[in-house]
Amino acid sequence: MYMKKIALTGIKPTGILHIGNYFGAIKPALRLAKEYDARYFIADYHALNTVKDPHVLAAHIREVAAGWLAAGLNPEEVIFYRQSSIPETFELTTILMAFTSKGLMNRAHAYKAAVQENLENHEDPDAGINMGLFTYPVLMAADILLFNPDVVPVGRDQVQHVEMAQDIAQGINFNYKGDILKIPQAAVQAEAAVVPGLDGRKMSKSYGNTIPLFAPEKQLRKLIMRIVTNSQGVEEPKDPETSQIYLLYKLFASAEEQQALAKQYRHGGMGWGDAKEELFRVVRRELSPLRNRFEAIIADTPALDAVLAQGAAKARPLAQATLNRLRRAAGIAG
Repeated sequence: MYMKKIALTGIKPTGILHIGNYFGAIKPALRLAKEYDARYFIADYHALNTVKDPHVLAAHIREVAAGWLAAGLNPEEVIFYRQSSIPETFELTTILMAFTSKGLMNRAHAYKAAVQENLENHEDPDAGINMGLFTYPVLMAADILLFNPDVVPVGRDQVQHVEMAQDIAQGINFNYKGDILKIPQAAVQAEAAVVPGLDGRKMSKSYGNTIPLFAPEKQLRKLIMRIVTNSQGVEEPKDPETSQIYLLYKLFASAEEQQALAKQYRHGGMGWGDAKEELFRVVRRELSPLRNRFEAIIADTPALDAVLAQGAAKARPLAQATLNRLRRAAGIAG
């Protein structure tokens, strides 16, 4: 009998989902779920490093869960759960700590970046750095290794996390002379869209240049009208491939629509205002149904929580099997 390979993805609830998340993470993950046995989780303990307000974090968790469901994630086909609902994750983290060198943590990109920023600001190298950030890669390794994935889809800037999980798992397997933990592989999402923000840089919450995925229609139009453009006049020919309006348009429009707008760009006769109106039209067409579904899902908190609880009930036996295998290998009773 053919068994699908396993894929696992974590989603950190640190803010409102935006168009960059939709094309860069959500849509690729939904496509992946058609090919793999997919396990997707909301990484709420990871979010604690930056989100300290309990009300804000609780809201983000539900918004992210509702957003993925509204975008098409089917909880009957994908194991979808909250990280915090899987206590085995945290026991595994403790075991992994015993096989993780401090030197490996010193090389983690996020930690190095935080230290570098402190040095540039003439502060103590560890100012504002908590142990959650420093040991972040170990908890992430536990998230991964607990569910035996064959592949972990990541962007190029996240490959290091999978490599660290590989290093830790290989150390454990070598020590206990067996294939105790499956060695995962990074599936680099090279085809994932890089979505331009309002200012032309990559759309990111850290830049404050995002378009929320479920923004009300009036807000959506207002944000699109704020997209930065150059000073070219209506009649001047324009290069569509250097316009963030057109680059966003390509994500939402059909091939025929893309060709038609590109032709107008190149031949002149279209001002930036008209281009933004056309972008608004195709964005509204795709996102309005998603927004309606999102609003219905987020309004029914008990049903949403039940979906996540159902996912945890499916996930925990898998997690327990991995942890029990490792406990037996380590000589820990139980």
